[in-house]
Amino acid sequence: MPATLTQTNDVEELADIARRIRVLSLLMTSRVKPEPAGHPSTAMSSADIIAALHFSRLRWDPANAGWEDRDRFVLSKGHGVPVLYAAYAIAGAIPEDEIYTLRETGSRLQGHPDPTRLPFVEAATGSLGQGISIAIGLALGAKADGANWRTYCMLGDGETEEGQVWEAAMFAPKYDTDNLCAIVDNNRIQQTGSVEHILPTLNPIIPKWEAFGWHMIEVDGHDIQAVLDALDEAAATKGKPTVIVAHTIKGKGVPEMENSEHWHGKAPSPEQADEWIKEYLS
Repeated sequence: MPATLTQTNDVEELADIARRIRVLSLLMTSRVKPEPAGHPSTAMSSADIIAALHFSRLRWDPANAGWEDRDRFVLSKGHGVPVLYAAYAIAGAIPEDEIYTLRETGSRLQGHPDPTRLPFVEAATGSLGQGISIAIGLALGAKADGANWRTYCMLGDGETEEGQVWEAAMFAPKYDTDNLCAIVDNNRIQQTGSVEHILPTLNPIIPKWEAFGWHMIEVDGHDIQAVLDALDEAAATKGKPTVIVAHTIKGKGVPEMENSEHWHGKAPSPEQADEWIKEYLS
């Protein structure tokens, strides 16, 4: 069956969806009980990418999580899951008011994605570095079945310090997984500091992926048209997987949060969130 989601190529419309994703990410993390919690800044850095993918290029059906021919998306940086819950709410896959159950006992919306609770989630992630291996398995399964759906996997740049990422990176090109696209949310900040400070030898990251045999695309992760063009290039690339290194800003949209490690695993108070939404995201 075809997906029921009406997708768009309108960049302004997608930018507005990204803005709404940022708003919902702030709202849900600031309302966690007994106190604000979660990772809003890493959700906000990836909002434009998620908007471009889920509302323009990803084949999925908000009314049917089990649609067999859907494209698969794995959020390897699982702590950034507010961005995904926000996208699901905007698409109508979940009720918008459900976002206020984030991290509650029994809620479908846990602090890391859980496919046993929410069927739209393809994999349980949060143990960093594992999502790309899961995505490769999905891509290989599609190849074995002769299916034409694609697999996308978003990683954090700090996450790529995990050795399992590079084992997977070596493996995928051997099996011509051209139905796989990895996206690195390259926001340059991780939990305790800048990526450059924590592990400076991670950079330069781009020739590393190329050396492992991937087709590499570099984009501004906040330029929605550039992201759409990169996704199209990835879909047209044959014989090897593609990685898109998307340069982004941690906490994008709220100056007080941008490029700050202080907000990596911290959410604003309800009052702060409301003020910032009114000032910057209305």
